[in-house]
Amino acid sequence: MNIKEIKELIEVVSQHGITDLEVERSGVKVRIRKEGQPVVVSSGGPAQTTYAFPTGYPPATAPAATGISTVPVAPNEDEGLLHVRSPIVGTFYRSPNPDAEPFVKAGDTVEPGRVLCIIEAMKLMNEIEAEVSGEVVKIYVENGEPVEFGQALFGIRLSKKP
Repeated sequence: MNIKEIKELIEVVSQHGITDLEVERSGVKVRIRKEGQPVVVSSGGPAQTTYAFPTGYPPATAPAATGISTVPVAPNEDEGLLHVRSPIVGTFYRSPNPDAEPFVKAGDTVEPGRVLCIIEAMKLMNEIEAEVSGEVVKIYVENGEPVEFGQALFGIRLSKKP
């Protein structure tokens, strides 16, 4: 099960008023609880590992899809922006290596599938891609900073449809 599939499950839970969902596929078990309950992900096998993601953030700052936010965003500054949030805990990198140009800068136009950044978690480099078309207006995290699950990384102003 990959991050995209987990995001889709979170959207289903949010859209259909489900309060508790548990799915197991290929030895990976994902359990999602809504409204202040922890989201638990565990992998099967002899040694079972469980990760509990933090919840209980103030409702005023929680995004609709997940109910989780770690960075309060001033409503006037960011009105009309879509916030790209971290799907995992890790270290944020703006470029593929220290000598390379950043994947994106404020003012860049992005399309779905364009790499925005990398988040390193447990020595694995996870590319975070844009899922929408628009302009990168804000970058909330500095290169090399640790990020939390659900933390706002980028603010994107969606492109107008013709």
